[in-house]
Amino acid sequence: MSTVPTHQVRARHTERTVTVYQAYPPAIADVALTAGTFVGPFRRERMTWIKPSLRWMAHRSGWASKLGQERVLAVEITRAGLHWALGHAALTHHDRARHASTSAWRAELVRRPVRVQWDPERDLHLRPLPHRTVQVGLGGEAVDRYVDDWIVGLTDVTERLHAAAARLAAGDEDAAAALVPVEPPYPLPPGLAEAVGASG
Repeated sequence: MSTVPTHQVRARHTERTVTVYQAYPPAIADVALTAGTFVGPFRRERMTWIKPSLRWMAHRSGWASKLGQERVLAVEITRAGLHWALGHAALTHHDRARHASTSAWRAELVRRPVRVQWDPERDLHLRPLPHRTVQVGLGGEAVDRYVDDWIVGLTDVTERLHAAAARLAAGDEDAAAALVPVEPPYPLPPGLAEAVGASG
């Protein structure tokens, strides 16, 4: 039986930064890598979702093969930025333990520029696990802060995903696992953990 808490933030991190992932078409990825942040044709007016789980990103993008998701970028952001985002977030679902009513939850969605969603984590074969991983949707002011202030560096990890998929197809699970980084539990401040429904 899994000992991983059902709702836990796990991510590669340092004392100052956290690594999240995004998938884009080459037109956006190439200029972002050159600029060191997201620039046009990236559109700030759209909500952008950051994900700390590379396995979930592999699931979402089909190991960086789906149309419009052919390039996967590791985005290193400040921990302070992540904390700001979570402190200004609304859950994507109505939680009776946190919201007095559906209308109160909907009002929170309108007020807050960030969304938090919990999806089943994936194993190396991209099968759902019993515990969840977090996605953070940034909109409005949060997108500007992300692009202008939080991003420390961008790295293209597309070839790593392609190589891992190839190793799995060849039956070499150990080699594939070595290409997917370990994402340890991320120590959220207690107030933030409670606000986003994290259980550990």
